[in-house]
Amino acid sequence: MNFVGTIWAILPAIIAIVIALKTKEVYISLFIGIFAGALLLSDFHFIKATTTVFETMMTNLSDTWNIGILIFLVFLGTIVALMTRAGGSRAYGKWAHQKIKNKKGALLSTFGLGVLIFVDDYFNCLTVGSVMREVCDEFKISRAKLAYIIDSTAAPICIIAPISSWAAAVSGYTSGDGFTLFLQTIPFNLYALLTIVMVLCVIYFELDISGMKDHEISARNGDVHHGNDEYQKGQEIECSDKGQVMDLILPVLFLIISCITCMVYTGGFFEGVSFIEAFTNCDASLGLVLGSFFTLIFTFCLYIPRKIISYREYAECIPTGFKMMVPAMTILALAWTLGDIVSTHLQAGLFVATFLENTHIALAILPACLFVIGAGLAFATGTSWGTFGILIPIVTAIFSEGDIMLVIAISSILAGAVCGDHISPISDTTIMASAGAQCHHINHVSTQLPYALIVGIACVIGYIVAGLTQNVILTFFAGVCSLLLIVFFLKRKYA
Repeated sequence: MNFVGTIWAILPAIIAIVIALKTKEVYISLFIGIFAGALLLSDFHFIKATTTVFETMMTNLSDTWNIGILIFLVFLGTIVALMTRAGGSRAYGKWAHQKIKNKKGALLSTFGLGVLIFVDDYFNCLTVGSVMREVCDEFKISRAKLAYIIDSTAAPICIIAPISSWAAAVSGYTSGDGFTLFLQTIPFNLYALLTIVMVLCVIYFELDISGMKDHEISARNGDVHHGNDEYQKGQEIECSDKGQVMDLILPVLFLIISCITCMVYTGGFFEGVSFIEAFTNCDASLGLVLGSFFTLIFTFCLYIPRKIISYREYAECIPTGFKMMVPAMTILALAWTLGDIVSTHLQAGLFVATFLENTHIALAILPACLFVIGAGLAFATGTSWGTFGILIPIVTAIFSEGDIMLVIAISSILAGAVCGDHISPISDTTIMASAGAQCHHINHVSTQLPYALIVGIACVIGYIVAGLTQNVILTFFAGVCSLLLIVFFLKRKYA
């Protein structure tokens, strides 16, 4: 039986996600999903299925983009270990505790930093987490809430930032002037805009719903990990008492500047290409590797001559940083494999494309339908960029260039893809947010899910209004009002 391009193509991802959410264990869950997909591909031949699993895994681990991301993770883990060993993180934590007066201040600082680092979602997740973990621990904020704030200021911010790796990706999927079209989609990108509103509501109203409430209660009692610390067990790093605030601030600033510089370098900026065009054509993976490598050199020059740490201690931080990132790297490798089987081999996108072509959807509800379909596809495959590549060409063929409905349709696809990516346990950005916060991955996914679904419901209402009116102000107003009504209802319920 041929399962390729059918509804069965999304079954492996569904199996993995359901098992992971049920058992709170992600590694075996992902592998079961991968094997289920391989069984479908091999017509349930066990040996062929096993071969397919590891061939696909090896192919993904040999991909230059993926290898770059793994190297970046190792380098960044090492940088974090160095900043901790040098005492920079401790010094910053003490300073921040003096300047930041309460829990809301700590969360707003995390939110603000997440918004500022908008060039790349991977970079955002890991950098914000590294800087704010100890500060949030000081104010007894659960790692689950920290992970939610990080995740909500990663992809949702990048997708509305003109200068980002995401803008470059979206521009590449469209015909004509892709960058201008991307700019036009920003006011209609409800999921990104409403997620910002939702995060601010969560902070100001202390909106702890469902599992997040349990995590916050545990944090107030001193357990920020809610009983599951997979990142730091047996990995406590000794801190120097010579460290200063600048031993954290300077490496982070250098990392931001060097990563941006290296990304535009890979896009040809120093060969005369414009800054925006360089960003559009950049190799983000290589840029992040180069930027983090130069930061390692910078930390060496910053710490060693001042004798903050010894040469031996510097060297010891390399394997320590690697160990810190092993959980994230393992989940990423499995998620990439599952995503490849579902997207490339079983061609889940083909099923969605065929469904859209054969279904006559009323124009008024098309944006809302595209949002739901985009969210479902991104949730099942764990990739928003893959969802862009499948759905955007379909709508560009339906609407002519310059048509407002083209802008709304693409906006709804972008919003839906980010929504699905935001709640998927197999999404690389979600995995990075867990790694950045050093939060158990399934704890992060399960606590973030209710908030993302609330925003998703408000988006559906907003896109129905968009389809009926084609007016950006009415669309945004409908989305915000819907979201606030749900928030106030939940606030009364969980008060």
